[in-house]
Amino acid sequence: MSDNPGSGSGVHPDEPRGRRLTLGDIAERLGISTATVSLALRDSPLVAKTTRDKVKDMARQVGYIYNRSAASLRTSRTQIVGVAVHDIMNPYFAEIFSTLEDELERQGQMVFICNHRDNVERQRVFIDTLLQHRADGLILCASVGTTPEEINRLIDQGISVTLICRDVEGANAPIVRGDDETGAFLVTQHLIRQGHRRIAMAGGRRETSTGRDRNAGWRRALATAGIDPDSQLDIPELMNQTDGQSVVPRLLAAPERPSAVMCFNDMVALGMMPALRWAGVEPGPGMAVTGYDDVDGAAARTPSLTTVASHADRIGSMAASLMLRQIGGEDVLVTRHLIEPDVKIRDSSPPPGVRHGRRLGA
Repeated sequence: MSDNPGSGSGVHPDEPRGRRLTLGDIAERLGISTATVSLALRDSPLVAKTTRDKVKDMARQVGYIYNRSAASLRTSRTQIVGVAVHDIMNPYFAEIFSTLEDELERQGQMVFICNHRDNVERQRVFIDTLLQHRADGLILCASVGTTPEEINRLIDQGISVTLICRDVEGANAPIVRGDDETGAFLVTQHLIRQGHRRIAMAGGRRETSTGRDRNAGWRRALATAGIDPDSQLDIPELMNQTDGQSVVPRLLAAPERPSAVMCFNDMVALGMMPALRWAGVEPGPGMAVTGYDDVDGAAARTPSLTTVASHADRIGSMAASLMLRQIGGEDVLVTRHLIEPDVKIRDSSPPPGVRHGRRLGA
């Protein structure tokens, strides 16, 4: 990480950290009037297209966002905090958001939420909107494609930022996330101890720290047990229940059919289990299945789902605390806060051929 927290942010070295850029800053750099800059940012036909393009390009470079609600200098807090995640339909993120909302609202903060769906442009539009409303802060589970420069640019403009769940290497913001590599290692180790030697991994976007770390934990557990990870079925990108259902034919058709599957998250696992049953394979005895996140309802399925609790409530609570401290003017350290995971062993991960729970319909 750079020793200079403002490096790569696009902010002029003569400008103090934390000061919001003005129309006058852009005008001075381009040698034009402030009025022309204002008109160009509003796509006024009174300004030539070439000039409009130059102004917008400069604004993009320095991270300036035209404030539609107030073109004057910021004089007070708005008590608005944005929260952006990639899948609000996942109960895990819904739990994080619920905790964040409760704790921030108790301190008088209004919460705006974005479901960016791993579309970085959608995320950027949301962030631009937050800045137009002069939001005080952003809590972000970063989309694939997010750069440290764009996060650092926000910080350099005085926006409080806290990352959750996914790292963005080089970003000068604190992060709260689960220890994904350890959790994946522990749950894979559990399957090995149950006697499984063919253990597939299903899911995870490997462009994200979460996907990489859970895959690394699975690989480390296999290698520690003397099993070559590259000899096992490893299927990336699966993220939701539909993905879990769709991958079952591939699992069952594999030349070396796995006896167990470590799923990237509970959504993939909960989609996979009924699809296995429809294919005539009983989840658990026929193929052990584990999830990750311990979402609400995972323990109530048949069979109950073995999973890793990564404690969404703790992540939400700590992220809210860090955000409120930053908004309050405290200089928060750029630290990775790792939440320790717990493996919840249930009926879906017995030894090969063994049933721990009741048969469906029994």
